[in-house]
Amino acid sequence: MEIQHIGSTAVPGLPAKPIIDILAGVRSMAEAESLAERICRSGYTTSAEFNASLHDRRWFMRWADGRRTHHLHVVVHDSQAWRERVDFRDALRSRPELASRYAALKSQLALRHATDREAYTEAKSEFVRSVLAGAC
Repeated sequence: MEIQHIGSTAVPGLPAKPIIDILAGVRSMAEAESLAERICRSGYTTSAEFNASLHDRRWFMRWADGRRTHHLHVVVHDSQAWRERVDFRDALRSRPELASRYAALKSQLALRHATDREAYTEAKSEFVRSVLAGAC
């Protein structure tokens, strides 16, 4: 239904890993499931184990030269998962001081969790929640 560029690469000037995050909106999670095979045939891969742990989205990744280049998040359009990702991106785009604080946090966490992507992602979550709650 709609595609949005999200994540740090979607915020001008924000330091980011060289991975493009794409948000694709569908009508239902059943539709997301039905698209999985077609998405994988188009060059993406996925983790069935990781997707089984997700209730609000399906996740795919694209690779080039042995490195991830894209993450594709397929979610129900205008669901909470959709709105949170778009709202967070928009908050960072519209408030340079907030984007700067987020960049500093990411830099600290990247050093602290250099070998643990999941811990890095989890450590950013409190900041994301506070922005979405309007506390920042």
